[in-house]
Amino acid sequence: MKKAYVFMANGFEDIEALAPIDILRRGGVHVTTVSINDNREVESAHGVTILADTTFDEAGDFGDADILMLPGGMPGAANLNDHEGVRHALLRQNEQGKWIGAICAAPFILGGLGLLRGKQATCYPGFEGHLEGADYTADLVTIDGHFITGRGPGAAMPYGYAILRELGYADAADALQEGMIFNQLLNR
Repeated sequence: MKKAYVFMANGFEDIEALAPIDILRRGGVHVTTVSINDNREVESAHGVTILADTTFDEAGDFGDADILMLPGGMPGAANLNDHEGVRHALLRQNEQGKWIGAICAAPFILGGLGLLRGKQATCYPGFEGHLEGADYTADLVTIDGHFITGRGPGAAMPYGYAILRELGYADAADALQEGMIFNQLLNR
């Protein structure tokens, strides 16, 4: 079973965190939500408080992660960017050539770390200037190397399905797209 860690900070965009988590869990991925706060409670950009599975300090070194994921939203993405532990985990994940996902504003974190130089990436409109050396696609989802980026809230489900596919669960992604009535949206 593949393992995903989703870093959660106060001000995260609800749908960009929870839709991919839901899709990955339905698809068979072991997903752990990780609060960067001192406790497991994390408040979304829209005032919804969730209880993360663990805190950053309790989670370990993330060495078993198949993918590290960054939800967008502001100030959530900025709070993630300000967390040295998150930044260090991303650099280590990149050095190992393992998957990193970021959606909406969160790709700016990867850009600031220099991880997107020479890569194609997408992000929420207005953040493309922070992708530092990336070729901005404006697509809903962009995959380049071991990076998966999503454009914004409307991309949350396609982003989740793309991650599921890239982790080796293509059949599950296809079945979920059908079962969650997502394919009907594509046929409108």
